[in-house]
Amino acid sequence: MKSPLLSMDEALLALLARAQPLTDADAVESIDTLVAHGRVLARSVSSTIDVPPMDNTSMDGYALRVADVAAAGTRLKVTQRIPAGYVGEPLPPMAAARIFTGAMIPQGADAVVMQEHCAADGDGVVVNHVPAPGEWIRRRGDDIRAGSEILAAGTRLSPQACGLAASVGLKTLPVTRRLKVAVFFTGDELAMPGEPLKPGAIYNSNRFMLRGLVESLGCSLTDFGIVRDTLDATRATLRDAARDHDLIITTGGVSVGEEDHVRPAVEAEGEIRLWQIAIKPGKPLAYGRVRRDGAATGGAAMADFIGLPGNPVSSFVTFLLFVRPFILKRQGVQDLAPQALTLRADFDWPKPDRRREFLRARLNPQGAVELFPNQSSGVLTSTVWGNGLVDTPAGATIKRGDAVRFLPLASLLCP
Repeated sequence: MKSPLLSMDEALLALLARAQPLTDADAVESIDTLVAHGRVLARSVSSTIDVPPMDNTSMDGYALRVADVAAAGTRLKVTQRIPAGYVGEPLPPMAAARIFTGAMIPQGADAVVMQEHCAADGDGVVVNHVPAPGEWIRRRGDDIRAGSEILAAGTRLSPQACGLAASVGLKTLPVTRRLKVAVFFTGDELAMPGEPLKPGAIYNSNRFMLRGLVESLGCSLTDFGIVRDTLDATRATLRDAARDHDLIITTGGVSVGEEDHVRPAVEAEGEIRLWQIAIKPGKPLAYGRVRRDGAATGGAAMADFIGLPGNPVSSFVTFLLFVRPFILKRQGVQDLAPQALTLRADFDWPKPDRRREFLRARLNPQGAVELFPNQSSGVLTSTVWGNGLVDTPAGATIKRGDAVRFLPLASLLCP
């Protein structure tokens, strides 16, 4: 009797339970903050300084004492000029300092009047605005207080996160080492662009797509290329890939055909723990582990394995839904859930499926969701045309105007 297909939620929960964060002796490395973009923070980091480190002005204008400006039109003597990066002299009564954005507030001043509200007058300035105490002053520690945590462990370092780390003077950051990922592709029908296309052959689009997806997650990638459609060749490549890698990803060969050798090869070299998910596209997804150098089953002696379907859209969708969160968790990332928006459908989907479906779609100018007309798992055009996936429950139909769950590709492709 056939085993029932796993639901997506069951499969994802089981998969993530096996995604153990890196813990080997070299799992954490210190790198220059200047090149940390895209890496995952291994430990939380705190600031040793206040930011800003001193009271400063957020406007070009004049620093002065509020008590000296009882009414608009007051004239004050300009006693100094303070550009950013310089320390001014203490400000005497009935005086103003010409000051520029980012410059330190001189002792005695308690407000800044922007230059648009002032008029130069010889060696003085006419102030045409009565300021409030603290006006246009950024106080020391307004952004960050010394000793406070600025970035949590598990944060994938965005450009702005790197900027934040630099703003408190962190020259280096502790990050998780790059996950070592091996990829290979099965199918005697596969050819590379530039080669003549023989009868029955297709170009290997999955190789280009999968490489880009893996590299976009900050992994170290080894590409074993196209492997012959034989059990022996597949087993040999699995052994080679398992030796020095944390994760092996393949496309094709995980279904039930006589020429699908990946699943039996993994079973011969290790174990299959999950297989066949109740989603569309992407049913023949497999997870297992491969022994390293003939070691016994278990623990660090095993490399993780994920086998993706061969159809390019199925491969793309299952990578985003399953491989992406698996890799992120192994890297130590905490927030794994994809962004989801509730939007209006500008389409009808009258044909329910027993599996949960992910339809290629995009936002239209009206802020609603429209579908690519051909939802076949071989139509890679839909992944370029679309900018998201409509998450459709098993057995559901959709009518124009219904609310749908939309997963933007931008959040799935750029963690």
